[in-house]
Amino acid sequence: MTTPLRVLCADDEPQARQILERLVTSDPTLELVASCTNGTDALARTIELRPDLLLLDVRMPGATGLDVVAAIPAEERPLVVFATAFDDHAVEAFDLHAVDYLLKPFDDARFDKALERARERLKAEGPEPGRARLEGMLEERGEDRLAIHREGELVLVPFDSIVWVEAADQYVRLHLKNGNEELMRASMGHLEKRLPEADFLRVHRSAIVARRSVRGLNSSTSGTGQMQLVDGTSVPVSRTRLALVRRVLG
Repeated sequence: MTTPLRVLCADDEPQARQILERLVTSDPTLELVASCTNGTDALARTIELRPDLLLLDVRMPGATGLDVVAAIPAEERPLVVFATAFDDHAVEAFDLHAVDYLLKPFDDARFDKALERARERLKAEGPEPGRARLEGMLEERGEDRLAIHREGELVLVPFDSIVWVEAADQYVRLHLKNGNEELMRASMGHLEKRLPEADFLRVHRSAIVARRSVRGLNSSTSGTGQMQLVDGTSVPVSRTRLALVRRVLG
């Protein structure tokens, strides 16, 4: 019989914590080793008990779920699934090598999917999971993707798949190489800070383009411009940004 995964869960909300406890104890392939009400206790118990899997809320008193994971040396870090009502820490979660990021309220099927991902990760890491996890983290390029909440899941969009970004009211619309579009709840200012300056250029208050996607630039007598992209799109360039765009593009 396969040894059960030893699980520690932590959530400061009693009802949410009880749901996690129920989901774990009702699964014969899991063993609940501790249930914590705050981040400080979760960190101490993780160090003491060395569980295989952490189920953590993000926002907890004492220390956040992100703080708990970051405080554990990478080579000793268990698998981690975050379960939270907030989607604004997704990128940080995956930068900590999280297996999954569950958005409350989630159902049993979504929890099972997170467990399956954890088992797949454990199987892929082999007999030395700590070392494999450390090597994987060292090989990562860092923040090279955006995390988008869609239909109860998080979709990861690599930076290098983005052609350009367009403002869309309270959202931004990501235009991708494959012709698809993704809506993300964020401001253009936030995206301008997130996307690497070496690869992306803000050309208008409503547009950011990937430099590799630029095919040409035309200017008008009014002092504005139109940028042609490799996919045939024409993107406006504002008067205030035209000189900078010309300089950057050479």
